[in-house]
Amino acid sequence: MRHNKKGRKLGTDSAHTKAMKKSLVRALFTNDRIKTVEARAKEIRPDVDKIITWAKKGDLHSRRLAIAALGDKELVREVFEKVEQGQFADRQGGYTRILKLGVRKGDGASIVIMELCTEPVKKQTKEDKPAAKKATKKASAKKEAAKEEKAEAAEEKAEEKVEEATEEAPEAAEEATEEAAEETAEATEEAAEEEKKAE
Repeated sequence: MRHNKKGRKLGTDSAHTKAMKKSLVRALFTNDRIKTVEARAKEIRPDVDKIITWAKKGDLHSRRLAIAALGDKELVREVFEKVEQGQFADRQGGYTRILKLGVRKGDGASIVIMELCTEPVKKQTKEDKPAAKKATKKASAKKEAAKEEKAEAAEEKAEEKVEEATEEAPEAAEEATEEAAEETAEATEEAAEEEKKAE
């Protein structure tokens, strides 16, 4: 039974596994991204998160814990300085990203790229958030009925407007013809008066 032996074996004995994990974490903090096997990447992710959390605390005890975990004072100083400058300030955990590349030709092992998430976090707006609960069938049926009623009312209003416009159009035409007739009558009267004056 494997009591008190949590974690992956990674194909080696415990001392080799421990050294390998420390080496991978050190390489990740040095280069910001590494290419490795998926099982190893998933195994070192908690260690990386733990060191960044210590760096966020920033006290002497956390610094000494990080030095014990990494085994490199200069690298720990660099990590703590980056975090002090606000590199992971707006990120509450999840400091690493794993991108799958495919399988290795020789043994079919899944190869990944593991990198630190250094870009700022985008805050979700209300539109981006998914709906917490889906509407029930009754509620959706009521909404559809209400939409149909609104559509019918809008169509009736549009028809009424069209009818009013058609009714107003002949009246306007009649008014225009009456005005034109009055204008022509006035013009003929003026012409007759001018002729009388000329005589």
